[in-house]
Amino acid sequence: MQATKVYMMAMIFLVIGLAIGYVTRASQPRELSAPRSAAASSPSSPIAAMASGHMPSPEEMRHMADKQAGPLLEKLKTDPNNAALLAQIGVIYHSTHQFSQAAGFYERAVEIEPKNVALHTKLAISLYRSGDVNGAIAQLNQALHYDPHDANSLFNLGMIRLEGKHDGKGALAAWQKLLKTNPTLSADRKAEVQKLMAEVLTSMGERPATRGEGVHDHH
Repeated sequence: MQATKVYMMAMIFLVIGLAIGYVTRASQPRELSAPRSAAASSPSSPIAAMASGHMPSPEEMRHMADKQAGPLLEKLKTDPNNAALLAQIGVIYHSTHQFSQAAGFYERAVEIEPKNVALHTKLAISLYRSGDVNGAIAQLNQALHYDPHDANSLFNLGMIRLEGKHDGKGALAAWQKLLKTNPTLSADRKAEVQKLMAEVLTSMGERPATRGEGVHDHH
């Protein structure tokens, strides 16, 4: 029962981590995303559909994605090496649960900008949601190769190790490094990570660390 609770929390935090990131505004990497107006105001968007009480079917979601991405796909024909454009298309397909398609566009973007940590993270999440756990971990490790202290990459690496591999120790190691190397992390983000760490320790049958114990704040 406790383990189930932890994994449910993990998925919740994974979604939160993707949506808002676990870095301070000052150090937040530049994110590439689809225009808000296109995603939120379109009557054919998943957001609008769910707000009206209708849960789109997989076929409807795919149709929505193709319709929203259409103009960007046309631009891509004349500018195929535009990483930002590829990432925008990836956002559309990911938000409509077309994870394999999203991963394909993110992968092309990463090939163009291999040192772009944010793109590696986005690709990792689409791979994970499409079922490729090992591929997702590899992308996060690649992101950390370029920026070993990137908070989003470390957080999501812990999430995927916990949820995808049932590797509590691996998750804890990633989050401990996150807390150690990101002293400017906001208090609420830090508290959320520490709470999740405590839940994992409990599920492993270990005593959760008291405040300050098990977290290395020195640099």
